[in-house]
Amino acid sequence: MKMHLDEKIWLTISFGIIMMFMFFTGYQAFALDMAPPSNKEIIDPQKVDQTAPFDKPGVNKIGESEYEVVMTLQAFSFNPGNFEVPAGSTVHFTLTSKDVVHGFEVAGTNLNAMVMPGHIQKITQKFNKPGTYLVLCNEYCGAGHQAMSTTITVK
Repeated sequence: MKMHLDEKIWLTISFGIIMMFMFFTGYQAFALDMAPPSNKEIIDPQKVDQTAPFDKPGVNKIGESEYEVVMTLQAFSFNPGNFEVPAGSTVHFTLTSKDVVHGFEVAGTNLNAMVMPGHIQKITQKFNKPGTYLVLCNEYCGAGHQAMSTTITVK
């Protein structure tokens, strides 16, 4: 099969573009650590209340200006509900759902996660600005979804 010179040029250019995209994607994933999380942690959603750390949900100080919030999401509520952290704190959230897929969005920040039953979601946010942050479920979870909210107070 004989190819025209223009076809060879365009094939070479397209192959080069594809290789360039693959290189940049690989570079971002491995060198810049922008890959999707691979440490998939699972839990039995029927036994959330008996499984650590979800057997004792709450806010724990784990370091200087560093807190861990262990939270369960279930039918139209967050446990623990409203809580406080000092300004300048880094907060590590460990989340799971007891029943259906829920959302975890902190208004005014870029914190947004999907929380699925049987899976443990871990996210981190630094709260520098004092104020009250509204936490919403942004995944439809049933008839009372619009009432599913809580607050984080940063003092």
